[in-house]
Amino acid sequence: MRRWYGEGPLHFVALSASLAVAGYAGARLLDGDWFAIAVWFVGAAVLHDLLLVPLYGVADRALRRVPGVRRRGLTNTVRVPAALSGLLLLVWFPLILGPDPRYERATALPGGVFLLRWLVISVLLFALSALWRVTRPLRRRRSAADARLTDASSTEG
Repeated sequence: MRRWYGEGPLHFVALSASLAVAGYAGARLLDGDWFAIAVWFVGAAVLHDLLLVPLYGVADRALRRVPGVRRRGLTNTVRVPAALSGLLLLVWFPLILGPDPRYERATALPGGVFLLRWLVISVLLFALSALWRVTRPLRRRRSAADARLTDASSTEG
């Protein structure tokens, strides 16, 4: 199987299950409009592979060319929250761009709250990443102090 598929059988089962769940969710949301489901899946793949992947590469290269970013290790401080925010946007963009009456009918939930929630989550992701970066020296000092204490106690005994 690894020679034919490239990964083990557990990976194949997990991928198949996730595609089945996504297909089921799309079928329920679009209420039997199979053409729209096919267009959505193919469009999402084409959009990702032909537009977003090159955009990721250009943005990452531009980030690494900013003076001091690479030397200070700040790349992942921006890269991780941007990737998570982008993933949320990619998954929920139809509802973020505007509420769909089919969504509101199918779920009985309001659809006009997604843009604000996505923006709040994105701000929180960047804030948490910045906080993690700012507290990094403190965590390193504490870790070094703990290591010295451990070394001192092991040499005494």
